[in-house]
Amino acid sequence: MTDERPALADYGWRRTFPTRWHDNDVFGHLNNTIYYAAMDTTVTSWLLDGVAALHGRPVPAAETDPAFVVASSCRYFASAAFPDTLVVGLRADRVGTTSISWGLGIFREADGELLAMGSFVHVFVGRDDLRPIPVPAAIRERIGRELEAGA
Repeated sequence: MTDERPALADYGWRRTFPTRWHDNDVFGHLNNTIYYAAMDTTVTSWLLDGVAALHGRPVPAAETDPAFVVASSCRYFASAAFPDTLVVGLRADRVGTTSISWGLGIFREADGELLAMGSFVHVFVGRDDLRPIPVPAAIRERIGRELEAGA
C-alpha cells in the first residue's frame, strides 16, 4: 500500500457531496458507508452526465447498458462530520476491455484536506443478458479527454 496522497488537482472531474445530520455515527463523525455513497454517486453522476451530453437530453439509467461494481475499497486519512461538504475527485486509473478502475479522492471542501482515497471497478454488461460487453466507445473517448490519470 502506497503512502502517496493526491491533491484535488490530480482528479479530472469533481462533484460536491453535502453531508446530512444523520450521516454522523455514534462516534460523531461520518459513518464509513457515507464515503462509499459519495464515491458511487460521483461515478454515477459522471456516467449519466456523459449519456445526457451524447443524447442531448437526460436519459434514464434504465435505458443505458449497466455497469456493475465488482470491487471497491476505501482508505481513510481524516474524519469528516456534518455539516462538512465533501468534494469527490474522479479519475480513471485503468480502462480495460470490459471494465474501468475508477480512482477517487474525498476532500473536505472547507480546507481541502484529503479525507479518504477509494477505488471502484465497474464491469459493463449488456442490458438483456448481463454478460460483459466492451466499455462503450463514447465513455472511452470521454475518459481520454477528462479523466485519465496524469491527464
